[in-house]
Amino acid sequence: MKTIETGAIIIGGGATGCGTFRDLTLRGVETVLIEQSDISSGTTGRNHGLLHSGARYAVNDLESAKECIAENRVLKIIARHCVEDTGGLFITLPEDDPDYHNRLIEHCKYAGIPCEEIKTREALKLEPNLNPNILAALRVPDGTIDPFRLCSANILDATERGAKVLTHTAVESMIIDGGAVRGVRCRDAASGEQIEVRGEVVINASGVWGQRLCSMAGIELLMFPSKGSMVIIDYRINNVVVNRCRVPSDGDIIVPGDTVSIIGTTSRKIDYSDIERLEVDDDEIDVLISDGEKLIPNVSKARILRAYCGVRPLVAVSGNVDGREISRGIVLVDHETRDGVGGFITIAGGKLMTYRLMAEWTADLAAKKLGVKKKCSTASTALPGSETRPRKPKIRRFTGIAKSVVGSTFYRHGSRVSSILERKKKNYGLVCECEMVTAGEVYYALRKLNVKNIVDLRRRTRIGMGPCQGELCSYRAAGLFAEFGAATPQKANRLLIDFLEERWKGIKPILWGDGLREMEFTYWIYQGLFGLGDIADDGEDEK
Repeated sequence: MKTIETGAIIIGGGATGCGTFRDLTLRGVETVLIEQSDISSGTTGRNHGLLHSGARYAVNDLESAKECIAENRVLKIIARHCVEDTGGLFITLPEDDPDYHNRLIEHCKYAGIPCEEIKTREALKLEPNLNPNILAALRVPDGTIDPFRLCSANILDATERGAKVLTHTAVESMIIDGGAVRGVRCRDAASGEQIEVRGEVVINASGVWGQRLCSMAGIELLMFPSKGSMVIIDYRINNVVVNRCRVPSDGDIIVPGDTVSIIGTTSRKIDYSDIERLEVDDDEIDVLISDGEKLIPNVSKARILRAYCGVRPLVAVSGNVDGREISRGIVLVDHETRDGVGGFITIAGGKLMTYRLMAEWTADLAAKKLGVKKKCSTASTALPGSETRPRKPKIRRFTGIAKSVVGSTFYRHGSRVSSILERKKKNYGLVCECEMVTAGEVYYALRKLNVKNIVDLRRRTRIGMGPCQGELCSYRAAGLFAEFGAATPQKANRLLIDFLEERWKGIKPILWGDGLREMEFTYWIYQGLFGLGDIADDGEDEK
């Protein structure tokens, strides 16, 4: 069995795990991150991408609101290329309680969140597609953040400093010695190889899967998952984040993100046994569209691109199950103190917005156990891609490459654009017209961003996330995997099938109208023209 010796082991490649990975590496701790799928493939990659100002929490959770506005300001500096500073509006509709408007202003003041009351005509000028019947509007410093880009940048920074990441590698058991967790045994999904990773500290940052990991160490940490569903509109119907000014409920926000808009979010409690069998229900789609229509009229007439859902865990810290001890905030557990099991830490709860803060708290505890005195520097150290100003590249440096291509690549990778768009026609030929992804960007992702398949590639480059949902770019991407030596032709075919099946999951719940016509056309291309479904596995040994 292959063995890796390290200082710290992090299990879970969501935002918190990636942030902790980077934080410890910056402190000089030798670190390995293990993720059963791809980075940001769980809850982190299944949200609406809101860069919270904290206003949504100000009335009911003042502490979270304060954390959000503080991290909002940090991320706008250290992760500039992951953030779009759109601004946000809270609007009051005729059926909403007008008192909530005043309470929100008051509580934003307590939390230190800029909250400006503006005239309705100014709100309609900022966002022309708004419901013209709004009664009141507040402006807050909301924005959007790309969770895939954010996680990728954290991983890139850590690996460039010598840290090691094992994706598509599942933990199968804990190594326990002398009442302490000393490592894990895991298995590479592609090769089947077993790997033993030993370290002084093991950090459970696996979100809702953390209950299972704790049980491997003989620890009970109960989680109570809540499913949240969202729908994606196939174009950007708003340029400002639009919030409903009421007690948080289903369908009360529309977030512009890249080339689309996202309506969110429902909240449904689910059984823990269902966390890997998540589906968006018809009634959730109906609620999201009908309530979204109240914020932006005629949204129901737009094409729904796909629907998706994520699961957020609530954690019972004390082991009680009556609900009184279930935390909705950040939960950091030192299992040596709580359970008498040394070398083991769990970080759970929280929000994407506070990932860096959660990582800092976790790394502080791990560093203390490791005897490392170096302090956290992630609040002042820019992520790869956000190291330098100005925000916009000088287009003349890329003579011969379309401005739209340069702009899109810069939007995704920031200052790293220069190492992606080389002046070779082969490198900047378009692979995905919807998102302006080039062959050079695919090559960069394969070399530098830990991409193992086309689904991973989607998270790094947005291939397949535009209106056609991979209809015209996925087979080109599969061809590049083979051309760049990342897969044999037979393996590339398998990757293509897996990618299309993954896209199908989000398309299936909204199959009507244009979406259904698009899917029929996609089927005609891949089955009728290419015969992809008839390709049999020839048994080639893929390594």
